Amino acid sequence: MGVFAALVSISILSLFSTFSYPAYGRIPGVYTGGPWEGAHATFYGGSDASGTMGGACGYGNLYSQGYGVNTAALSTALFNSGFSCGSCFEIKCANEKQWCHPGSPSIFVTATNFCPPNYALPNDNGGWCNPPRPHFDLAMPMFLKIAEYRAGIVPVVYRRVPCKKDGGIRITINGFRYFNLVLITNVAGAGDIVKVSVKGSGTGWMSMSRNWGQNWQSNAVLVGQSLSFRVTGSDRRTSTSWNIVPANWQFGQTFVGKNFRV
Repeated sequence: MGVFAALVSISILSLFSTFSYPAYGRIPGVYTGGPWEGAHATFYGGSDASGTMGGACGYGNLYSQGYGVNTAALSTALFNSGFSCGSCFEIKCANEKQWCHPGSPSIFVTATNFCPPNYALPNDNGGWCNPPRPHFDLAMPMFLKIAEYRAGIVPVVYRRVPCKKDGGIRITINGFRYFNLVLITNVAGAGDIVKVSVKGSGTGWMSMSRNWGQNWQSNAVLVGQSLSFRVTGSDRRTSTSWNIVPANWQFGQTFVGKNFRV
């Protein structure tokens, strides 16, 4: 009876871990970031950063999504055709005593937008985001934390850092019956996503294709099924959130999945 009871106990624990995976769990391993590199920074969006809303990553209202004003638009060299959306950076003003704040304080920002090139202007005089320049167009409140307003543009040093986010990965399902457009936000760790898969209660795992920014699509009919999601970051760590979407879900709703450990 002792052996039988142990087997039953193991079976129950196995079922629990498969079907009731906690959405707030963490994934083993950590994202370690990258080395310091040189770039330049400007600012946009006004003193309240209202002009930074929306953007090429698809995050929409950056306040309600939890990004606030700690954001940046990336030049072509850094944007990686949108795959860099969600990545996080530490930035310091550098080698410009006239404009950099004393002590070169750090700011931490998430990539939420694209700074397009302006080929009508030279790279060193207005075409700041032209390839191959690495450039950050910061939300104005963030720029003012590292440099004087009158500077306009300053040299900086930057590095990739782990994204620190409160709560789980947020998964917002938009679209209609034959077109599911899933926005992935609030991703900790590497922050940027390279692969997303979805599983309905009546299907196997299906890879989703990136539509734009961090919007991922599937043309499968998933209405009426509970859904699980598998998200892979650029560091190749994967988060699997089992059955976080109930069968009675509706388009426009947001659900919370497992986030990465920082």
